[in-house]
Amino acid sequence: MSKNLKSRELLVCCGTGCVSAKSDQILDELKKATSNNPVKIKPTGCHGFCQQGPLVISEPEGIMYCNITNDDVEEIANSHIEKNKPVERLFYQDPVTGKRIPHYNDIKFYKEQKRLILRNCGHINPEEIDEYTDNGGYQAAKKALNEMKPEDILMMIKKSSLRGLGGAGFPTGLKWEFCYNVKADEKYVICNGDEGDPGSFQDRSVFEGDPHSVIEGMIIAGKTIGANKGYIYVRAEYPLAVKRLKIAIRQAHEKAFLGKNILGSKYSFDIEIFQGAGAFVCGEETALINSIEGKRGTPRQRPPFPAESGLWGKPTLINNVKTLASVANIINNGTEWFNKMGTKTSKGTAIFSLTGEAANCGLVEVPMGMTLRKIIYEIGGGTTDNKKFKALQIGGPSGGCLPESLLDINVDFDSLKKAGAMMGSGGMVVMDETTCMVDVAKYFLDFTQKESCGDCNPCRLGTKQMLDILNDIVEGKGKPEDIDLLSYLSESIKTGSLCGLGQTAPNPVLTTLKYFREEYEEHVNKKLCRAKKCKALISYYINPDKCTGCHICFKNCPDNAIFGEAKKTHEIIQDKCTRCGICFEKCPPKFNAIECYPGKI
Repeated sequence: MSKNLKSRELLVCCGTGCVSAKSDQILDELKKATSNNPVKIKPTGCHGFCQQGPLVISEPEGIMYCNITNDDVEEIANSHIEKNKPVERLFYQDPVTGKRIPHYNDIKFYKEQKRLILRNCGHINPEEIDEYTDNGGYQAAKKALNEMKPEDILMMIKKSSLRGLGGAGFPTGLKWEFCYNVKADEKYVICNGDEGDPGSFQDRSVFEGDPHSVIEGMIIAGKTIGANKGYIYVRAEYPLAVKRLKIAIRQAHEKAFLGKNILGSKYSFDIEIFQGAGAFVCGEETALINSIEGKRGTPRQRPPFPAESGLWGKPTLINNVKTLASVANIINNGTEWFNKMGTKTSKGTAIFSLTGEAANCGLVEVPMGMTLRKIIYEIGGGTTDNKKFKALQIGGPSGGCLPESLLDINVDFDSLKKAGAMMGSGGMVVMDETTCMVDVAKYFLDFTQKESCGDCNPCRLGTKQMLDILNDIVEGKGKPEDIDLLSYLSESIKTGSLCGLGQTAPNPVLTTLKYFREEYEEHVNKKLCRAKKCKALISYYINPDKCTGCHICFKNCPDNAIFGEAKKTHEIIQDKCTRCGICFEKCPPKFNAIECYPGKI
């Protein structure tokens, strides 16, 4: 038995991703299997490497086990815990070298990251406040409440150059200052956790893995602007996040971090959780305010801005989850420390949900200024199955699609905006050569069109007209003038829309038109889809040199579009074929007789 066994912990990732793969059961089984040992079995939030989950990490060694199942529990307990012999077959396996890597810090996915906002995620039990305080938690709040004046905190946040990490990148200190300068008998702080972008899960992961970091940031923000009440707006679709936030708020009350006269000071602050119903537009701050007030979640005309007249008509400060989770770090470590990271205009770190055709999908935090190429190929491990990279969709459904030629730009607010994309909520979707860029533009525009609140004509009607044109193009009904019309409509909608949803909804179309225009032209003029994704613009064909007449495609075709006698070459009747692809899927790999062509035969 190891001499260090008493200090050893087995950390089981219990974020939503790993829980969906039964990590909660693994946690229970580990507790049973190690009941006679002093080792501590601890649930944590998301550790980030979702592609390899469920994850179990042994500390203090930093040994990580990947893709764990209940069947692996006994071996971990008997070999690692009892005999101090780590289970090598469960280590991460490098896809290039084939070597097993025991320590997570030696894995490329982690080596290039700079985890500040995510510093506790995957390392502490989010349901135990003492674990947060043992790691320096609430020290910044104590300092802000007892040693600093509101003006001192405000100056510190301004000097840090922290920008809003919800997507727009507005200077945080400036937003705080606007609210601070407004005189009122009542003010509010709101944490905007309405994370609605497809594929984004970083706000959820912070809530689930380190909820006290957000609460601490809200306390400091409240003290600065003179607010005594805060709201955390979180989606009802995030039940685990809601559960852990409720536990964190209750424990913060018990420790006197929330409530009246916090930590013996004269300052009082409390937080209420508000569960949103899933409207994407409520990510826009004025629509979010309407939602909390019990109204329909639609944006308000600005000015006045929320800092002047927000919730219940009172001055209101609204910040994103990641922005608020950054505040304590700045108070504890200073502005010079924070300013050493990032670029001239974008300081600190950025968090992304790396998804799509990346070999290593997961939650990634990197210094501002790192190139997209480094994120995708070093942290993300490139594309799955080494397929040719085609595009990166960044910034959520309102972000942009960038080609390979732009992978060397820096990840920061200004560089991405210049390229036609944006930081957005932090979604990063890798696409390979099998992706149709026209279809991608249609997918994201379909999402934003459905999520439009409908209050302003440019967004409600314009996105519908654009979507109709894109549907025509992918169905082989596109006209040459449609391409320029899409561009015209996009600019009109961006200019005329009331809120950020409409102003950014055309971005996927504009960037795909800019960087992948040839695909639009092929769809319209040649009636073909090079990626073979658009059913109306592809054909299935039986290669007579490979067909053995096995009759499998004949039997499985739902439209009777295949004819031919058994043991004789078959043929597809193109006029009857609906391009369902079943024949292509069912043809035995050893024959590979059915081929898919871009365009019509």
